[in-house]
Amino acid sequence: MFPEQLASESEYTTVEECSPYLRTKNHKAKKYSSFPTKNRSRNLEQSVKESIYFLPFGDKQIITPNDSITPYACFYGSSVKKVKAGWLDKLSPQGKRMFQKRWVKFDGDSISYYNNDKEVYSKGIILLSAIVTVRVHGENKFEVVTAHRTFVFRVEKEDERIDWINTMLSALKSQSNTSQTRTAITPEKSGYLELKGYKTKIFTLLLGNNVWLCKNEQDFKTGFGITIIPMNVASVKQVDRTAKQSFEIITPYKSFSFTAESEGEKQEWIEALQQSIAETLSDYEVAEKIWFNESNRSCADCKAPDPDWASINLCVVVCKKCAGQHRSLGPRDSKVRSLKMDASIWSNELIELFIVIGNKRANSFWAGKLQPEEELHMDSPLEKRIMFITQKYKEGKFRKTPLGYKTKEELNKALCAAVVKQNVLETMTLLFSGADVMCATGDPVYSTPYLLAKKAGQRLQMEFLYHNKFSDFPNYDTSFESGFSQDISHSTFLCEFLYKVSYNAAKLFTDRKLKEDCNKRWCTLESGFLSYYENDKTTTPTGMIDISEVICLVVHKEDSFLNTGAIFTFEIYLLTERVILFGTETAHSQRKWTWAIAKHFVPFVAECLLKRDYDLIGQLYYKDCHNLDQWRKGWFAIDKSSLHFCLEMENAQEDSIHLRRLQELTISSVIQNGEKIDVLLLVEKGRTLYIHGHTKLDFTVWHTAIEKAARTDGNALQDQQLSKNDVPIIVNSCIAFVTQYGLGSKHIYSKNGDPSHVSELLESFKKDARSVKLRAGTHQVEDVTDVLKCFLSQISDALLTKELYPFWISALDTQNEKERVRKYGTFIQSLPRVNRATLAALIEHLYRVHKCSEINYMNPHNLAMVFSSCLFQTNGHTSEEVNVIEDLIKNYVQLFDINEDQIKQMDTENSFITKWKDTQVSQAGDLLIEVYVERKEPDCSIIIRVSPLTEAEELTNDVLGIKNIIPNKDEIWAAFEVIENGELERPLHYTENVLEQVLHWSSLPEPCSAYLVIKKFLTADAVKLYNEKNVKGNVKAGYLKYKEEPSKLLSGNKFQERYFVLREGNLLLYKDMKTSKPEKVLPLSSLKLYLGVKKKMKPPTNWGLTVYSEKHHWHMCCDGQDTQMEWMTSIFNAQHSDIWPPAGKARKQSITKNPKIGGLPLIPIQQEKNTSKTRGNAEHIKAGKLTFSEQDENDIVEEKKNLKERAHIVAQCLGRKEEKMKNHVKKHRSLICVEDTDADIADLHQSLYKESRTLKKHENKTNKSNLESEKLPPNVIQELNTVLQKNRTLNEET
Repeated sequence: MFPEQLASESEYTTVEECSPYLRTKNHKAKKYSSFPTKNRSRNLEQSVKESIYFLPFGDKQIITPNDSITPYACFYGSSVKKVKAGWLDKLSPQGKRMFQKRWVKFDGDSISYYNNDKEVYSKGIILLSAIVTVRVHGENKFEVVTAHRTFVFRVEKEDERIDWINTMLSALKSQSNTSQTRTAITPEKSGYLELKGYKTKIFTLLLGNNVWLCKNEQDFKTGFGITIIPMNVASVKQVDRTAKQSFEIITPYKSFSFTAESEGEKQEWIEALQQSIAETLSDYEVAEKIWFNESNRSCADCKAPDPDWASINLCVVVCKKCAGQHRSLGPRDSKVRSLKMDASIWSNELIELFIVIGNKRANSFWAGKLQPEEELHMDSPLEKRIMFITQKYKEGKFRKTPLGYKTKEELNKALCAAVVKQNVLETMTLLFSGADVMCATGDPVYSTPYLLAKKAGQRLQMEFLYHNKFSDFPNYDTSFESGFSQDISHSTFLCEFLYKVSYNAAKLFTDRKLKEDCNKRWCTLESGFLSYYENDKTTTPTGMIDISEVICLVVHKEDSFLNTGAIFTFEIYLLTERVILFGTETAHSQRKWTWAIAKHFVPFVAECLLKRDYDLIGQLYYKDCHNLDQWRKGWFAIDKSSLHFCLEMENAQEDSIHLRRLQELTISSVIQNGEKIDVLLLVEKGRTLYIHGHTKLDFTVWHTAIEKAARTDGNALQDQQLSKNDVPIIVNSCIAFVTQYGLGSKHIYSKNGDPSHVSELLESFKKDARSVKLRAGTHQVEDVTDVLKCFLSQISDALLTKELYPFWISALDTQNEKERVRKYGTFIQSLPRVNRATLAALIEHLYRVHKCSEINYMNPHNLAMVFSSCLFQTNGHTSEEVNVIEDLIKNYVQLFDINEDQIKQMDTENSFITKWKDTQVSQAGDLLIEVYVERKEPDCSIIIRVSPLTEAEELTNDVLGIKNIIPNKDEIWAAFEVIENGELERPLHYTENVLEQVLHWSSLPEPCSAYLVIKKFLTADAVKLYNEKNVKGNVKAGYLKYKEEPSKLLSGNKFQERYFVLREGNLLLYKDMKTSKPEKVLPLSSLKLYLGVKKKMKPPTNWGLTVYSEKHHWHMCCDGQDTQMEWMTSIFNAQHSDIWPPAGKARKQSITKNPKIGGLPLIPIQQEKNTSKTRGNAEHIKAGKLTFSEQDENDIVEEKKNLKERAHIVAQCLGRKEEKMKNHVKKHRSLICVEDTDADIADLHQSLYKESRTLKKHENKTNKSNLESEKLPPNVIQELNTVLQKNRTLNEET
């Protein structure tokens, strides 16, 4: 209970008089631990002798006679809240509204009710602050009335009712401030959690030292709850991670089992609860005494209430958030201690010092020139808090300068005169204005200011000087504001104690290693060498670093923590693959050292990079568009989301790449001088840059840093990952996907997607939009449209900007359409660059959708109804907003200056896309491939037609039908994809597109080694057994032998045992079962799983699994075949939800007539070894992607299953004449590889043109070959011809 909770007649007394009151405070029994005995007895005696009196809570203090205050002074009051309890009948608000017997308690702050009088935790709580009144209601009943609900209770006797009503009305009358504002206090942690025993999620809050449980957030705000769990008697237990994201709060009376939505959220709750438990066990006595000075009841920096930390040398009391930033100043500048947990440091003199000075008087110096607009607030972000505290104390920006002192000698003289007097604030002002705490006094006996204060008997002056004996506050003049660079520019010598850890490529750096191996060393930087010594007395260094051998320097902006407090680290990478980590005690010292080191190893030509606020700086090898023949050296620095560099070129100037605008960021391997090296490719707006490191280690550092900087950083539109057209990649990806797969969908954008899928996909885009690949089958059109709408609704400012909102609406007053469109154009030009580009891309897309409105029913008005609230970010759409968006869509051509050829091109593309469903079954669009039955032998192969729609189930049934194979009732046959010369095989899911899988072979190192085989998969009994084991929601986990390809730096070439967990659509890899955080997470949606492991990997067992994804190749070995099949079916089930069509479902048959082609050769899509040059030029066509005007270049090359690819397939089939195909018949056929050349596209274009003319010429002839009769209609061929012509133009531009 704080002083403001007590009665107004509270008075000041000594601790002996107050001690009975302290013993009666049950809710803080543990907090008031006894103060050190040696100090207690002395001060109790002193308090009686000195007769100290204070005006409670006043700004003025009356101090007699020795300017001394006993720290054992407390408040007490006579206000004891009346507690009442008993059995009452409570009217249930639900169901039949029956009375239920409840044990009800009123403790002066709240009403709580229980099932019985033995229960410790209530079923419900009503705060006194929520109660409006208590009144009589009918016979033996009374009502507790709140603003939102009325509670009815019934008693047995009238006098009992009167007692209950009077007790609560009396409490209402003298309601304390704490009761009124309890729900307004910001909780340490809050959110919805699952609680065992409750059907719905419970709103849970950690408020002070209590955990509140409420049905929802609104209940908490209005003063209703379920129960309160005090953390002073609780412990927190983490539940096994394979179950769920669960944890328990265990009390002596009951355990509460909670489940969070994620592992990260669970850990946050556990940390917050453990911190709360630690604080409940702390000593509140010191805090109560220091809070006696009313100004100490709010943070000296941000005004947060009840601060429980202090800087004992600066004499300010601060909150927990500000205390963390005080630590970053370093112990020489701010010594941070807890009022509750660091009891041993709080001597009686130190407590008295804080009571005498107080935050108000301290801030009269520290914030004497602080303007209202510069103040720090409770809810200020971390960045502002850091800057404010640094400016206030480190730089002294707001301090009140003492007058009349021009030199340091004058300040020192004034300090010596001040310490013998009582005014500690004057001493503080002089010391922190530049006076030397250890200056010479001129007295040989009392040679320091501290000794002078001791001689004069000034205990508080002595205490203040003692805690500032190592403080290092320079004069705050203009020379200091220039920063550390001025200090160093005149001297290359640095010396200081630094923390040091050494490690190399064989051992990864971890926080644990930092804590275990970090040693403090005396370090010097002189003449280009950084030397470190055991201590500052040692003359021989234990080690030395030649700065000229440094290849990169990493500066960690986030501080690490040791037992001694926060340290600020930086890493030095050497050519010898050694890494040395150093740590300083302040951020200022970190900047000083890193600038000096970088100054030594970065040459003069790249000195401009030193001006950047870099996280990483160093030397790399590079190639760019100016010279791709040889690698050259360049200097690079990463500053926020930009890569700045100075290249080794004549008259080269600093250049930069905006990493969030990268169209491509890929890593590949090349052989150089017989050695394999990793190369990073960066493409931004047509600029291409290849880079690689000196060693594998420094390359990994650069790769990781660039990937991190290239990610989305913030919620503003310009902070997203952008395409080359300055359109966010998320917008481009969604538009491209909807254009390709949704133009023909009825009511597109009006249908809602699955909220969970939409949320997951949106989060993936926000995390790294460049890595998200939208694929048909995996992603639904409705989910993608919702993602686009959600993104536009959630960015920090509306796409059309809230600032321009009234202008957009006012334009509707202009009746003349041309004039109105002109105004719209003016507004568009005034938008920020990224907004303007994004709006152009979006309106073009909506115009395209509206052009297909005969199919999708989405005219401009319907589209405007959907998008008006997104683009203006309003709660609902008004008719004016809808009219503006409708105008933009209708007038797209005029607003964005679109020419007639572009409109024709759009019409052609739309026609081709929407007609594809009708033309894709045409036999001319089918592919002829070779498929084996049971094994790869010439006698077991057949040539079969595969259309662009053929699924694995259709292919299997067609092949079995051709071979007259009738499977037994309990047999399951499947199509297998076999690669790596038969070492790896994968059963295709019955819904997988066959053609898509075949086309992927072109990216294999040896495309000829891949083939399809139809064979027995599993028996029906085995499928049933594995399905029972893989019940949805179950977690599959176990140890497997694991190896990654290519091998990571530290993993070696051997298989290592790892713990794998298959859960929630991800495959997680842990070091062992006890580890809580996975080393790697692989989404199942992005991987392919093969049975077997390549022999060259030297697998330890015969039962292997190989997992391929875009970035990872994992090889895993099981102990037996059963384990292998269990893992395979578990992953298969998790990816597809079933292995085989449900029982009773009719088997799919091919829609292709006569799937077997007797006598016709295989149409090759992979290169045969002896293919002639002429044939190669006609056939090497790279599968690409249909490119639309604003589509991201990154998406063009990644998506295989797309319209452009299908167009090429059809084109190949059309371009082959039957006579040419017959000349290339071979007994054993293979598939050809795909390469992209302009000549090939030209040949194909010419072939298409001739073919279309031939078809027009002979379209009335009746005698055609079977193959010709099945070719595409001429109009579709002409459309395809136009699409390919556009693609050729785009390729030339690229």
